Amino acid sequence: MRLNDLSDNKGATHARKRVGRGAGSGLGKTSGKGQKGQKARSGVAVKGFEGGQMPMYRRVPKRGFTNIFRKKFVELNLGRLQQAIDAGKVDAKQPVTVALLVEAGVLRRAHDGVRLLAKGDFSANVTIEAAGASKAAVAAVEKAGGKVVLPVKDDTPRGKSPKKAGKPKDGE
Repeated sequence: MRLNDLSDNKGATHARKRVGRGAGSGLGKTSGKGQKGQKARSGVAVKGFEGGQMPMYRRVPKRGFTNIFRKKFVELNLGRLQQAIDAGKVDAKQPVTVALLVEAGVLRRAHDGVRLLAKGDFSANVTIEAAGASKAAVAAVEKAGGKVVLPVKDDTPRGKSPKKAGKPKDGE
């Protein structure tokens, strides 16, 4: 056997369509694309079109909404904070604030504040000021002798006027 005797099995390869090569080829003139219009042009795929079948984005019901006022908190694990304290980036004698963490390079940006999470080992005696913290994170910091300072929650309802007290309802 020689290299020039090698060939694929019969039917293993498929000859490409040579379109626009005369009427006798069966793929001449419009090259099998029909007559004019968007779909006869090159580089066109109608997005979401499923051949007349009801498209997926119309078959599936709409659900939920996006709250544009939602706050975005940066998550910080206690293990990461401990690494920064051990490396000398964060001074354990000062209260740990968001500005201090950004300045030290522990966080890239503050967004709406920091939420403390309990992943990792923590042993530093520090005061941490954060926008939020998990119960496990607060427990871990207090076990190490530190303290977590969280903002005071304002429970007054927003947007609605408070209901008038003492006004009787109909039928009472």
